[in-house]
Amino acid sequence: MPTRILNVHDRVVAAEPAVLAPFLDRLGGPGDVLWPAPAWEPMVLDGPPAVGADGGHGPIRYRVTEVDAGRRVRFEFHSTPGISGYHELTVEPHGEGATLVRHVLDCTATGWMRIAGPAFIEPLHDAVLEDLLDNAERAATGAVARPARWSPLVRALRLIDAPRARAVRVPADAVLAQRVRGEWGGAPGGLVDAYGVPLWRGLSRDPQEWADAIFRDPPTWVRAAMAVRQALVGLVGIDRGTPESFATRERTGAEVLLGEDAGHLRFRASVHVSGDALTLTTVAAPSNLRGRAYLLPVRLVHPVIVCAMLRRAHRRAAQRPREAVRLS
Repeated sequence: MPTRILNVHDRVVAAEPAVLAPFLDRLGGPGDVLWPAPAWEPMVLDGPPAVGADGGHGPIRYRVTEVDAGRRVRFEFHSTPGISGYHELTVEPHGEGATLVRHVLDCTATGWMRIAGPAFIEPLHDAVLEDLLDNAERAATGAVARPARWSPLVRALRLIDAPRARAVRVPADAVLAQRVRGEWGGAPGGLVDAYGVPLWRGLSRDPQEWADAIFRDPPTWVRAAMAVRQALVGLVGIDRGTPESFATRERTGAEVLLGEDAGHLRFRASVHVSGDALTLTTVAAPSNLRGRAYLLPVRLVHPVIVCAMLRRAHRRAAQRPREAVRLS
């Protein structure tokens, strides 16, 4: 039995409609000031919000079906299993010197969406829309009187929903990583891998910022694992890490190269930014039998650690602009 979902969010903003109207024309594009990216995966359309423009955010897909320039944009869902209907954003006069910004979701849920919708998707949807209304108020007036706050449920769901790092090819334009791979990649018992996460609109494109975020603020369990590693490796004649282990050795505009030469192996980590992707490439070349033996267990846990570090760095970077706005 299909379930109807009618969800409405609105806010009165102390600005004329003419101030807010242009924001509708920038939805889904690089100049979008309403959609709350990078805190949320961005809305991306394949063109300006005119009838026929297609896109969505994450797995939720829709196309523009109706437009009243500067007043209303309606999107119809498609290619999203379990959801049919529309959502729309409107800007309307609301007395003298004020505007009502309203978002309406009117859809039908079928199948698994009848359960997942109310339990998981609606709380996230509500949080996105309240953040969007914050942006509308901030963009029009310069401040937000009562900023939205995420519920504990939303924060928990965000931990589960954060982008996951995936194994990728070493980027062709990561010149430092490609050079090291060419020099060391054939070493017996060596390690070469690369993992990437998407770079959402609004996130930094500075590779040094990402290198610092990845290596200087890892997850707690990774810190604990590294502490255990530090305590044990000296017992088998392997050099302990130093503060210089992740020091930047070289950089280009889009890439930084970190690493250290130890007695048992040499390793380099490349942090590369290109377009909408962040890639961490690791190259390790053992110098002796101890190094080859050391890389045997490392090869098993390395992907888990790297993916956790990338995911945490992405999640914290996406959250930072939102926290900074609240403190201002």
